[in-house]
Amino acid sequence: MANRLAQATSPYLLQHAENPVDWWPWEAEAFEEARRRDVPVLLSVGYSACHWCHVMAHESFEDDETAAFLNGHFVSVKVDREERPDVDAVYMEAVQAATGQGGWPMTVFLTPDAEPFYFGTYYPPEPRHGMPSFRQVLQGVHQAWAERRGEVTEVAGKIVRDLAGREISYGDAQAPGEAELGQALLGLTREYDPQRGGFGGAPKFPPSMVIEFLLRHHARTGAEGALQMAADTCERMARGGIYDQLGGGFARYSVDREWVVPHFEKMLYDNALLCRVYAHLWRATGSDLARRVALETADFMIRELRTAEGGFASALDADSDDGTGRHVEGAYYVWTPAQLAEVLGEEDAELAARYFGVTREGTFEHGASVLQLPQQDGVFDADRIASVRERLLAARDGRPAPGRDDKVVAAWNGLAIAALAETGAYFERPDLIEAAGAAADLLVRLHLDDHARLFRTSKDGRAGAHAGVLEDYADVAEGFLALASVTGEGVWLDFAGLLLDHVLTRFRDDSGSLYDTASDAERLIRRPQDPTDNATPSGWTAAAGALLSYAAHTGSEPHREAAEHALGVVKALGPRVPRFIGWGLAAAEALLDGPREVAVVGPALSDAATRGLHRTALLGTAPGAVVAFGTEGSDEFPLLADRPLVGGAPAAYVCRNFTCEAPTTDPERLRAGLNS
Repeated sequence: MANRLAQATSPYLLQHAENPVDWWPWEAEAFEEARRRDVPVLLSVGYSACHWCHVMAHESFEDDETAAFLNGHFVSVKVDREERPDVDAVYMEAVQAATGQGGWPMTVFLTPDAEPFYFGTYYPPEPRHGMPSFRQVLQGVHQAWAERRGEVTEVAGKIVRDLAGREISYGDAQAPGEAELGQALLGLTREYDPQRGGFGGAPKFPPSMVIEFLLRHHARTGAEGALQMAADTCERMARGGIYDQLGGGFARYSVDREWVVPHFEKMLYDNALLCRVYAHLWRATGSDLARRVALETADFMIRELRTAEGGFASALDADSDDGTGRHVEGAYYVWTPAQLAEVLGEEDAELAARYFGVTREGTFEHGASVLQLPQQDGVFDADRIASVRERLLAARDGRPAPGRDDKVVAAWNGLAIAALAETGAYFERPDLIEAAGAAADLLVRLHLDDHARLFRTSKDGRAGAHAGVLEDYADVAEGFLALASVTGEGVWLDFAGLLLDHVLTRFRDDSGSLYDTASDAERLIRRPQDPTDNATPSGWTAAAGALLSYAAHTGSEPHREAAEHALGVVKALGPRVPRFIGWGLAAAEALLDGPREVAVVGPALSDAATRGLHRTALLGTAPGAVVAFGTEGSDEFPLLADRPLVGGAPAAYVCRNFTCEAPTTDPERLRAGLNS
């Protein structure tokens, strides 16, 4: 018998719809039920590509005895953290404050007033490694609720008061200057791993937003060390097991420092951010490897994550059937020498093993290896390698595929739109630009209501019930602004403006600080507010970047001021924790550079000389430069106003900080001006 989750739009919640646990979604009625029955609430938070969430579900939530105890003594609430990042953020902050660590699955016990009093993550079915079993935890919490209620409510009240006292002071409203960005670079240099690329130790996450900062810093200052760290990290990741050497695309992170063994789930947001990073690295250096990885990652997103409606699905699972009916992490991706021989024959299997670093002992588990591209001497026959890769990919396509989380998340689709639009423009792949446009159309059609308010998710062409959060408004605006620059369609600038107006009116307080939820959103035990960049740009820094670009396009002073004010947080955090404010640092680089405003005017967009100037403008490395593109007299973009042709020829106009250079009809002069 299905429980209340059967009506959910979240694939993660639907995975639990047949559990014997009487799950509720996060809704007021669940807490009313807990009040009516006088029982605590078990809040369980996870997401569909989370390995340990599946393990705990199988061990505990599918177990009839455990379910009976839960149903008798608790109201159980299941939350998809990707649908409700606000709920996740508020209780994760409590878990981290109480235990010093966090993660998913997140297990929190609440009073019927939603105040947390006991926390954990994964609990095993039997006591092990010093951890109590999940049943022991449930019995202990039930007993405390029944016999020591006063103590429980006191603890809950104290936790809520402590959280309220954690309001962060973000220093002044001044954006960072040269000094702070120089200190951030120095801090990154100290944490850099010169042997293996990347920052810090294991586990190692792809530092996409930090690399964007390094590329922009190099473009603005010429600092070679910044470019070197960016290029070397990108090469190490692309040669490692974290990158799918057959199908393209990146896994979530590497469990080791060498990028060899990934945690195999593939997330849309990582691939969107990294696709854009490699495209920008190619723009800066012309690297063949960067070009290949950008295009393969774009193709991966379209081939494996695109939905029937034209949006992009959230994730592919780490686990899949290993062919024996067992769900095993990485089963889809890893190879033994015997499996290579089976597909390729002995001779080509030996070549493949050398080329991809497949060993007898294996680099993963049970003698299997994750494919890599180790640095090695000797030359490989390119045609033969291409044939090997093709045959292995075809064989892999015959394996049971990892599950896909089909929900479309607005923010992550915004990131994908920006990446695909730019990658398509740089490498003259109109199909990628079309895919970006189709995803943007879907967001407008399905995720935007009549007041330009965003829904966070959709699935199978049906919008979810949950309101968009700050990162949705900011990242979708970022995607629309990139699409506007690439296509010359001013409507995308207009849509970005509608979204950013909500940021100014609904996500800021009187002091100009930004919050993750709107002022009229559901009230939680506190209003979440996190300016740090983790797996994705925070809503705060993404908003700063999009507001700045929009102001450059339109000359809007309120948007410019809001961006500068928001970047005050980067002045506070950039010198101290540069790894966790990468996108904020990148936006600060754009502010220091202007950013530059480029208008390209031509007789018709089909004209080759106009297209040449437009492409040159897009390929400029000046941090955060915005590009408007259209015919003489067009009102598509504010930057095109009063921009005539020069002697009847297409021309480019470049301005920054209220000063304009003489217009040029020469792509070389434009290139030199935008790369200085």
